Amino acid sequence: MTDTTLMTIPGQVDPVPIARDITPRADGRIDLIGLSRDRIRELFTEAGLDPRQAKLRAKQVFHWLYHRGATDFAQMTDIAKTMRPWLAERFVIGRPNVVEAQHSSDGTRKWLLRTDDGHDFEMVFIPDADRGTLCVSSQVGCTLNCTFCHTGTMRLVRNLTPGEIVGQVMLARDALGEWPKGRMDGLGDEDAGHYTADGRLLTNIVMMGMGEPLYNFDHVRDALNLVMDGDGLALSKRRITLSTSGVVPAMERCGEEIGVNLAVSLHAVRKEVRDEIVPLNRKYGIEELLQACADYPGASNARRITFEYVMLKDKNDSDEDARELVRLLKQFDLPAKVNLIPFNPWPGANYECSTPERIRAFSDIVFEGGISAPVRTPRGRDIDAACGQLRTAAEKKSRAQRDREAAAAKAKAEAKA
Repeated sequence: MTDTTLMTIPGQVDPVPIARDITPRADGRIDLIGLSRDRIRELFTEAGLDPRQAKLRAKQVFHWLYHRGATDFAQMTDIAKTMRPWLAERFVIGRPNVVEAQHSSDGTRKWLLRTDDGHDFEMVFIPDADRGTLCVSSQVGCTLNCTFCHTGTMRLVRNLTPGEIVGQVMLARDALGEWPKGRMDGLGDEDAGHYTADGRLLTNIVMMGMGEPLYNFDHVRDALNLVMDGDGLALSKRRITLSTSGVVPAMERCGEEIGVNLAVSLHAVRKEVRDEIVPLNRKYGIEELLQACADYPGASNARRITFEYVMLKDKNDSDEDARELVRLLKQFDLPAKVNLIPFNPWPGANYECSTPERIRAFSDIVFEGGISAPVRTPRGRDIDAACGQLRTAAEKKSRAQRDREAAAAKAKAEAKA
């Protein structure tokens, strides 16, 4: 049973963000994942350490959590053995609970995850020849009701906390076995280590999973700051992309306070069509959205804004639509790239994917207009991990059924032992 209720916020109304500090645990301990170095220091001081020692221990623990990926205080070898039990009595190192992990025939991996209060969400890892991209969720459910998106058919349950967001990246690092080595300057004879993408599987992060990241701005910002911290997960902001359906008031703030690459779920260039498939357009129209893109801090030809455009048969895929797309992007002088996304079907969807010939013709027109318009290859369709397919209401498999299967698997393993 869950112990939080569903949010009842329609897509045309801005949710009021209510920041939560730390979710209390039944055992009274505090989960450190998702907390900054300064917040960890404050907690250590409140727990009884003198300020100087709290600062040192916070630096050590922060390093072990976010740079080494430690999941147990006993692993923190440069902290005194007598200190580790003190930490374990008061604090815990969390990870999202894995309900199910699936592997696609094309190498894509999807995890069904569960929060401590019993809500499910998903993350996806997409490997390519030259990169590996983790698609991270920001909310349980979604409030935007985009009609082509399976996630949009869910109700919004709640925002994910910074720990639940950054925890997805940490869980992926666990699964891929690629935490960097190293320790802190001045605390040992090993050089400080920094994460680099060279030779690693996880090289990029996209905030394109379940939810609208800019409707959970504070928690997404705090989580990504931990991801980008040079003494933490140390992934460059140039390797992180945040996708929004067009929450205009938060876009400039995103560029200033987070500074990552921006992707915009555009999907249509005519008001009546975008009003239908992206209802947020009724609040923030296309021209208002494109002006916010033009004003986005840091956007340049070297850091182009990506416009996502799902290809829906006889809905938004005509030659006229392609020409209008080029016109609009040039009108606002946008450093732009267009990702054309073949529609990924899901049960009950009211749309069909455009034909390959129609998609190719659309792409050619945009390319001829001087704007890059590659067609995204669908990935993970066989495990419902492709763009627009994430949904975790348990129609596919009830939670009770999953629990029974887990219990059966555990009993089988114990019997073998």
